[in-house]
Amino acid sequence: MKIQTGYIYHIKDEFFDIVNDETLMTNHERGKKRPTYFTIKDKEILWFIPLSSKVEKYKKIIKNKIKKYGRCDTILIREILGKESVILLQNAFPTLEKYIDHIHLLENGKPAKVTETLKNEILQKFKYLLKLKSRNINLFFTDVDKIKKQMLEELTVSNK
Repeated sequence: MKIQTGYIYHIKDEFFDIVNDETLMTNHERGKKRPTYFTIKDKEILWFIPLSSKVEKYKKIIKNKIKKYGRCDTILIREILGKESVILLQNAFPTLEKYIDHIHLLENGKPAKVTETLKNEILQKFKYLLKLKSRNINLFFTDVDKIKKQMLEELTVSNK
């Protein structure tokens, strides 16, 4: 499968079992797949950014963050595939291609992706969060360094 930045994917449950991190988003109820993820390809590592349909919940959180900090760089609400969606940059995490279950498909069978403009905005915000993290200002909920190290170790073992 060719993985591309800006497309939307689903992840295998196996990843969550192996990583065993309670800060990662959990399965949806009623047997649905985990959230869909906006994906950023960064060499061997993929970054998954969860998407949510709980717009009203996150509007309140954004409002509180803006009130407290004067801004909110960790959550975006934008139109994706014709619906208002939440982009949870704060919940991003690294993974590997082998943990992708499948690409999200539209009703016409075509792969789902965000617009080029939105893709660029998400990339810009994500790079900003990584830059802050490099300066010891961590706005990610998950220990992305620990998971990235685990994924890179897995790659090293599988490449031997």
